[in-house]
Amino acid sequence: MAVLDRTRTRTSVEPKAAGGLGAGLALAALATVVWSGSFVTARGLHDSVPPIQHAFWRWMVAIVAVAPFGARAAWRQRAVLRRHLGFVALSSLLGIAVYNTLVNQAGLTTSAGNMGMIMAASPVLMAVYERLGGARLGPRRVAGTLIACAGVVLLVSKGSLTPDFAPGDLWVVAAAVCFGSYSALLRRKPSELGGVAFLFATFVLGALMLLPVYAASVAVQGGFEVRAGTALPLLYVGVVSSAVAFFAWNKAIAMVGAARAGVVYYLQPVCVAALSYVVLGESMGWAQVGCMVLILGGVVLASVASPRFAEPATRRGSWRS
Repeated sequence: MAVLDRTRTRTSVEPKAAGGLGAGLALAALATVVWSGSFVTARGLHDSVPPIQHAFWRWMVAIVAVAPFGARAAWRQRAVLRRHLGFVALSSLLGIAVYNTLVNQAGLTTSAGNMGMIMAASPVLMAVYERLGGARLGPRRVAGTLIACAGVVLLVSKGSLTPDFAPGDLWVVAAAVCFGSYSALLRRKPSELGGVAFLFATFVLGALMLLPVYAASVAVQGGFEVRAGTALPLLYVGVVSSAVAFFAWNKAIAMVGAARAGVVYYLQPVCVAALSYVVLGESMGWAQVGCMVLILGGVVLASVASPRFAEPATRRGSWRS
């Protein structure tokens, strides 16, 4: 899948000023920290809410949260949405319907810490897509990405070169591929399509895609008990991890590109490990702490790229509603 336009021209300077770069990285970090809670939630609800039902109600809550301003924006841009329906539908499939459902499925058989660690591999795919599109990543960013990736590998393998994967780990690998592809795809968002309208449309289409399998899940598995222990986590993933985090991430991609935002995403295993230790009581030893330091060091190195190596000029999406 061609996710970047090879014909776009290179620029001799960074696509955004330092202030824009800082804001973009901050938005990527915000989304990453917030999403870390989603992995803890997926693991915490694994025995009380079926994965597909978890995903469906997450997006129903997100639709309600975004509707006060998103529905009007989508209606104003209905002609644009129709014109780019294929792009919006593919984004909805990868980033909304499939990605989070796979994460919830993984929560049945693997720990939240492992989910966060494996998902940190998705920035590698983002960087590959950027490079295929003609971007020169630069030696610092390549080195930082490799260092952070090494930290992730050591974290998953518990210090050895032989990772011990649970079945759920493979679901997370598939989720990482979906998320990396979704993030790279965002670079092709039509400039005429506003960010809020796009976000609301993907939430609605994603929920509609999940509706048939949700109905099948209810018919086969039955519904779940609505109580504080299930409703509050669903409110969190619907409002904060969906409405807030997806908007922040999508805008970060538009500002700094998928490769650089993807490097910030390496912070996720650190955040997930800390949250899972506090909330779920999952273990975290000195080896994990050392790997996290390695990951953080790689993130810092890769986030400060030399101005000699800039991303290709791209059609930035408008984030007006």
